[in-house]
Amino acid sequence: MIHALRKLKEGLKRTQSRIRDHLTLALTGRLIDEKFWDELVEVLLSADIHLELAEHLIKQTRKRSESQLIREPLKVLPVLIEILAEHLTVDHPNIPHIKPMVIFFVGVNGTGKTTTIAKLAHLWKQNGESILLAACDTFRAAAIEQLETWAHRIGVKCIHQQEGSDPSAVLYDALDSAKARKIDRVLVDTAGRLHTKSNLMKELEKMARVAQRQVEQAPHEIFLVLDATIGKNALNQARVFKEATNLTGIILTKLDGTAKGGAVFSIVEELQIPVRYIGVGERIDDILTFDPHEFARTLIGSPEEWREELEELEET
Repeated sequence: MIHALRKLKEGLKRTQSRIRDHLTLALTGRLIDEKFWDELVEVLLSADIHLELAEHLIKQTRKRSESQLIREPLKVLPVLIEILAEHLTVDHPNIPHIKPMVIFFVGVNGTGKTTTIAKLAHLWKQNGESILLAACDTFRAAAIEQLETWAHRIGVKCIHQQEGSDPSAVLYDALDSAKARKIDRVLVDTAGRLHTKSNLMKELEKMARVAQRQVEQAPHEIFLVLDATIGKNALNQARVFKEATNLTGIILTKLDGTAKGGAVFSIVEELQIPVRYIGVGERIDDILTFDPHEFARTLIGSPEEWREELEELEET
């Protein structure tokens, strides 16, 4: 747990740094006044939360703080963290416990989709589960090779065909193999092309039909992989994939490489799909199960941390 929290803090360092200057200004040398609330809005804007949502979150924070008769700026922080965590909390869909569990990964090229599949394969294998990878992004030879390389490194099997093959045919072979081997999870890499919505939808629908014929209720999960470094622009990608398929979760990658970590709030607000995992680095184990409260607390910082920091500022 401590290791995971350290990874989260390290992964959010750039976003924290962006927030810190604004939050220092809000917390320094005053009681709570109108300017304080305005500066808290600026804190959220600095993390790439859009204006309307930032104002709404601070309005909720103010209302709850006033109902608790809070008078000290530092004591507002736990309330703000609570509000942020609530906003990020979305009910997870009921996932049937069927083997093999079939998980589709969708998202445009460059989001870190293939690497994310490898990270989750490693994580679940470490937890004692058997894993099989399906290289169904057949439009890029590099995607097939990359997934094969990861599979070899992790020590799991990867089912693939040559570049340009029918993705559904690869999926059929993969599920056939998984059933014969009694595999726990099949992780399916799909094409990362934002071509026309109708083509994308047809391709994913065909793959879903193949999966359903092979395994009851498959695909059981469809994860959308989004690149955190593009901030609110990730929403445009998310809208297309939400229209094209039944998403069950979001995976946010490259949080360690951006100051726009707050974009997750806008994504959750619009899609109402839970964030399930976050990528916080390049190593194979740099992926964490998403915890809304820990994310919000790490983003803002605890009153104790801020008290120490403000005392140090006063001394200098």
